[in-house]
Amino acid sequence: MLLQVSNISKSYGVSAILSHISMQVLERERIGLVGVNGAGKSTLLKIIAGEMSADSGDIHKAKELKLGYLAQNSGLQSERTIIEEMRAVFSHLIEAEQELRDLEVKIADPELHANEKKYAEVLDRYAHRSDWFREQGGFEINTRINSVLHGMGFGSFNLDTIISTLSGGQKTRLALARILLQAPDLLMLDEPTNYLDIETLTWLESYLRGYPGAIVVVSHDRYFLDALVDTIIEIERHSAKRYTGNYTRYLELKTAEYEIHLKHYEKQQEEIERMEQFIQRNIVRASTTKRAQSRRKSLDKMERMDRPAGELKKAHFSFEIERMTGKDVLSVDHLSVVFPGGDKPLFHNVKFDLTRGETVALIGPNGIGKSTLLKTLVGQLEPTTGTIQFGSHVKLGYYDQEHTRLNGQNTILEEVWGLYPHMEEARIRTVLGNFLFSGEDVLKRISSLSGGEKARVSLAKLMLAQANVLVLDEPTNHLDLFSKEVLESALLDYEGTLFFISHDRYFLNKMSDRIVELGPNGVEHFLGNYDEMLEKKREIEDARLEAIAAAQSKNQKLNETANAVPATSYEAEKQAKRDERNRQRKSEQLEAEIASLEEQIGELEQQLADPEVFNNYIRIQELQAEIDQLKAKLAVTYEQWEQYM
Repeated sequence: MLLQVSNISKSYGVSAILSHISMQVLERERIGLVGVNGAGKSTLLKIIAGEMSADSGDIHKAKELKLGYLAQNSGLQSERTIIEEMRAVFSHLIEAEQELRDLEVKIADPELHANEKKYAEVLDRYAHRSDWFREQGGFEINTRINSVLHGMGFGSFNLDTIISTLSGGQKTRLALARILLQAPDLLMLDEPTNYLDIETLTWLESYLRGYPGAIVVVSHDRYFLDALVDTIIEIERHSAKRYTGNYTRYLELKTAEYEIHLKHYEKQQEEIERMEQFIQRNIVRASTTKRAQSRRKSLDKMERMDRPAGELKKAHFSFEIERMTGKDVLSVDHLSVVFPGGDKPLFHNVKFDLTRGETVALIGPNGIGKSTLLKTLVGQLEPTTGTIQFGSHVKLGYYDQEHTRLNGQNTILEEVWGLYPHMEEARIRTVLGNFLFSGEDVLKRISSLSGGEKARVSLAKLMLAQANVLVLDEPTNHLDLFSKEVLESALLDYEGTLFFISHDRYFLNKMSDRIVELGPNGVEHFLGNYDEMLEKKREIEDARLEAIAAAQSKNQKLNETANAVPATSYEAEKQAKRDERNRQRKSEQLEAEIASLEEQIGELEQQLADPEVFNNYIRIQELQAEIDQLKAKLAVTYEQWEQYM
């Protein structure tokens, strides 16, 4: 065990944030910390990291535990260059390397050779330090730095760039790169996927899956959580609960747990009602008074269950339109944008169309110009070349990920009501209530709101616009997992046309009918969602590699025909028979393994149907986990078997 958190509580004034939180972290464990915005996830990480004190409770860490903590949106503040900052992580190894160079100079000195004792001491020191340097990875410093910087999107960067001159997003990515190079025993990351494009996200997932230490991560990225974690700790109503599995599994277990608890509660309520009715009927009759009194005592002693708490209150809204657009909504042709003073376009030759009712995603690496393209479409920027043609009856609604159109001096009520002054205050308050701003909340200043709260205000304004074409720039940024689900539901029911940017791969999978990928030389089009786009790209790459392999094979055969002596038909036939026997033997082994796995799965599924097991929630979890593991192994075995058929 690396870390034990026991009964941690934290309050701000009279408001409790965490109440008696307990959790543990084991070696190499990957834990996802989830909960709504404001649940206390970041507070808990700060307490564990020692950046904040708890009101009560204890934290026990393993001896010599090396703990690394990266706070949300914490950019790297430094006047060093990128390479200097990254190399500073390995200062102890760089110092050891310099010592080795100094020792080499001494060893080469003829004067030292004359003193056998000193010479032997220096050689021994050199051997000892060399071994330590190698064991600590001293020869891999540059490789590790280059690998992590490339993965975090700095592969083509000038590494002599001063960090203070970088953008906020670049500083955040560098802070993440540095903590990955530090490789602590326990890595705690608070929203590490903010400001990462899809390519960098994919690299980070792969890197963290192979990470040798334990990981605790706060994230609202469902795709990321599903790919990385094996445990979910949910903070809800100030307390923590542990679930085994990734995020999707957690949702399944939580739903099943609620249903089981609700059944037990309802069953007990029925029993209580029967007992109360019996007591009422029999308490006044002399012949049955004792039985009624006995039943009353049993009822008084009964440990009554609380009704299981349902879901927390969620935002609730829908996007409606005043009228439909024509069939052709938007036509973009040979569009390019060059910033004032720039010498080359951010992008050029961008061409695509939107038709009524489509849901189209725009993706591409950070800095390629996706947000610039949206601002150009909505008229905030002028294109350098090309045309933008909207169809008939188009009414645009635009969501800006930076929320620059919110006035920080306004209250929430003023911000929304000022845009729709013709509406009654009661109507505005009702709408804001749907976005979880109720009572005095509507009088909060915009400048005091969190990122998630600002996002909800922007969405409230957008909902009231009744636009028939929505242009959304990273609409899921800053939203918690539950708010994302509400937004998805509202957009899935939307009858208008949707064009959006997102790095949320789960959102892309659920929403997009078509994907437009922006590059410096134009766009590529893919029908379907994100996973279908990846599959198409894999097919294209496989076809390219097959063509190369076929060409190489053809050339090799031509060379063999010209230069080599062909094998006899007897030898070729003998080898073919050996290959066939091996194939048959492997196929039979795999068939036996498949039969065994299917039998094991069947036995476990029969146990799930047992009434005694059905009421034991913990046993259900254990059995289901075993079944899932066996099914995963069965799927792999089937794939291997099919190769031999």
